[in-house]
Amino acid sequence: MMNETIKKGSISVFLILLLLLIDQCIKIYIKTHMYLHESIRVTDWFYIFFTENNGMAFGMQIFGKLFLTSFRILAVAVIIWCLYKFVKAHLKTGFLVCVSLILTGALGNIIDSVLYGVMFSESTFTQIATFMPQGGGYAPLLYGKVVDMFYFPLIETEWPTWMPFVGGQHFVFFSPIFNFADSCISVGIVALLIFYGRYVNHAFDVLKTKKS
Repeated sequence: MMNETIKKGSISVFLILLLLLIDQCIKIYIKTHMYLHESIRVTDWFYIFFTENNGMAFGMQIFGKLFLTSFRILAVAVIIWCLYKFVKAHLKTGFLVCVSLILTGALGNIIDSVLYGVMFSESTFTQIATFMPQGGGYAPLLYGKVVDMFYFPLIETEWPTWMPFVGGQHFVFFSPIFNFADSCISVGIVALLIFYGRYVNHAFDVLKTKKS
């Protein structure tokens, strides 16, 4: 039983560290090699577009920065506790992978929010950021911006002129710009709902059990 716990725990930790490394490598490279809002065309429907945001996933900006960073930290603490309980209860490996993906995504964006402000100089339209600048970073601890770069304008067209309110306006699907951490969260949640929707109730029972 102990060996199974160690095995499942090791899988989760390895996955989290690996994906977190990928996330941070991508962000640091983009941050230190591209101007703000610089765009690299990969295909007609996929661009590397460097932007930063103060808000939540997919560039949304809701509430204050300090509140969002504090909320992220609290959410990560809760997910870590849940994952620990799930591993101790020997839940299915696939379920643990889904939770690990969600945790990785939250951790990846927390690193940006907590540390990037003190680790990097400011990215602008004319200046590429540097790592650990002599004059200090662009923001205090906890006030860093999240780096986003993946842009998939799958459909780009104009609304028909006869349509009320939006007629003739430019339309882009899918317009949000996101990062690898956001992808981990999305994949984890979707996989959880598709493959383990009926398993969630059992997971909640585990959290309610004191000795799990």
